[in-house]
Amino acid sequence: MVTLGNPQNTIAIINKYDFVFQKRFGQNFLIDTHVLEKIVREAGVTKDDFVLEIGPGIGTMTQYLCEAAREVIAVEIDHALIPILRDTLSEYDNVTVINEDILKVDIAAIAREKNDGKPIKVVANLPYYITTPIIMALFESGVPVDSITIMVQKEVADRMQTGPGSKDYGALSLAVQYYAKPEIVANVPPNCFMPRPKVGSAVIRLTRHAQPPVDVHDEKKMFALIRASFNQRRKTLQNGINNDPSLPYSKEQVVAALRAMNLPETVRGETFTLEQFATFSNLLVR
Repeated sequence: MVTLGNPQNTIAIINKYDFVFQKRFGQNFLIDTHVLEKIVREAGVTKDDFVLEIGPGIGTMTQYLCEAAREVIAVEIDHALIPILRDTLSEYDNVTVINEDILKVDIAAIAREKNDGKPIKVVANLPYYITTPIIMALFESGVPVDSITIMVQKEVADRMQTGPGSKDYGALSLAVQYYAKPEIVANVPPNCFMPRPKVGSAVIRLTRHAQPPVDVHDEKKMFALIRASFNQRRKTLQNGINNDPSLPYSKEQVVAALRAMNLPETVRGETFTLEQFATFSNLLVR
């Protein structure tokens, strides 16, 4: 078996199968053993763990996960990579590869079947275009997740862990922090990938909260308010909400809620903490 994680072996496998990188899948394969070891270490993977890997590519990180975990399920969307994965993972009997779009996979059913419904660990090297939908699907679907350790574009990682007042602060920051504690554990330069991306990446670990850090009556309504208040960043929170036709709140209701919080009508959503959004949502949703 070829051990992946260095440029020579990655090139050899790609040439052997005449593999062509697909831009639409955002494919960039890791070619740095130190980064691979760090991801598995920071994910805290042990022989007790069931791990879901999203986007295994040619199986580089999958090999490391198979060595560390009890069992691994790897979900790969690109049909052309399946024969390569059969080859590169042939010596492991604790891995299953599923050729499917992760957003169409019933992860909760897999967790029930493979891990008795206990929390799973998720590890992934995610393309930029689908990072947010995948993370939100994992959190919102009720899948029992212990932690999500992912490689993402550096600016997306920054966005997940930043707070009010930063230009990176937005709906993604609040959603991630509602469900998990985010922590950037490594910055990864473009030369650690093949092909090289144009931007830097980061590994971020999202440790799921046992309970959300704020008490909110209606999660969906709160996130609808958050999205509306960031849709037009330069406008006041009140205007953002009143300009969203999907929200049923009048100007008077919004102003009354802000007054109850001792805040002016001119306040912007980008200054609100998660706790303030929860309070504001609870005042509106009764």
